Formats: sequence, structure tokens, C-alpha cells
Amino acid sequence: MRLLIVEDEKRLALSLAKGLTAEGYAVDVVHDGIDGLHRASEGTYDLIVLDIMLPGMNGYRICSTLRAAGNEVPILMLTAKDGEYDEAEGLDTGADDYLTKPFSYVVLVARVKALLRRRGNGGPSPLHTLGDLRVDTAARRVFRGEDEVVLTTKEFAVLEQLVLRAGEVVSKGDILEHVWDFAYEGDPNIVEVYVSTLRRKLGAGLIKTVRGAGYRLEAPR
Repeated sequence: MRLLIVEDEKRLALSLAKGLTAEGYAVDVVHDGIDGLHRASEGTYDLIVLDIMLPGMNGYRICSTLRAAGNEVPILMLTAKDGEYDEAEGLDTGADDYLTKPFSYVVLVARVKALLRRRGNGGPSPLHTLGDLRVDTAARRVFRGEDEVVLTTKEFAVLEQLVLRAGEVVSKGDILEHVWDFAYEGDPNIVEVYVSTLRRKLGAGLIKTVRGAGYRLEAPR
């Protein structure tokens, strides 16, 4: 999953980004409201963590502008303010949830995961079964039959993109966009490296290469 953090307190933003990256998310960070709106409008994000008090454009305006354009990405608002009016205003502009600073990082992660789970019609089940392969995207655990397969954070993130679209072709670009952050400028063939590792750990026949198009996760035979 790819997240965008729009927060002008740089130390807080980078701390959140570091923690969420360790949770397995690809994270982009901007510190200005106008840049945040541009990135949110142009990028493909699964969730936005949005501060209210921002230079250039405040979080209320960013949220209402995205919603007016039909962008339904989940938004978790952050603010140093406190009071029912501020919370109501944030939610009225289309935010999905609200946290008042200072907040517990554990609580923020729980809110992020909850919003991602319920995204769109209650959200998909975190449990995915394909033959004897079972993937729990909430607990971040993978099993082949009765045996648990231990994956690194990035390996799991690549597999997650494939399992969420099992049976479909997922392009290398789609995987890069959701697993690596906006600033990644390395070799795009890094995806091939991780797919190769997943095949070694999960079985060679699980992930099919569709030449010139991408990869498709198929039920093991």
C-alpha cells in the first residue's frame, strides 16, 4: 500500500514515514499544502495522512478539493487544535478519521490499518486463499499448507500487490508505484529480483511472467 503524508513539521513527518515504512508501506512525504494537493491529485495513493495547519493551503481545503474532484482516497486528518468544532469541520470536508496532536504512534498505525481495511464497501477481507496459499494482509503472515513462510517487509509488499489482484496481470510499474516510494530512482528491475525471491520461497509455479505485461498470481497446482 502507498501512503502520502502531508505534514509541515518535518521531524514528525519523517518519523511517521520511517515508522510506516517499517510497517511495510511505501510512503511519500510533502511539507506544503499546495504540493500536497498536487501530489494527491496526480499520484495513486491508498491513504493520505493530512495535517490541517499547512503553509500554502490548509488541510480542510485540500480535503474538500479532492472530494469535489471525485477522489475518494481515505484521509486521516492531523491537527494540533482541539475541540468538537475542528473535528466536525474536518469530517464535514470529507475526512474519514481525525487525530489530535500529540497522539500515540500505535494509535495512528491502528487508525491507518482500520481505514485501509474498510476502504470501499467495508473493505476486502484481509484473508486471501489461493489453492494451498494463504495470505493474511492484516497480520502480514503467509502460509503454504500448514507451513508458515517468512517474508521480509518488501517481499510481503510485492506479494500483497499480486494477491490483491490474483488472476490479473499486474505490471512492473504498478508494483513499483505501490511498494517503492516516489523518490525511488533505482533500477526498476528490482521488481524482478523480489519476484524471483518469492518464487524461491513460495514455489516456482505460483507467479507467472506475462511477457511484456507483468506478472500474474495463479493458484498452485
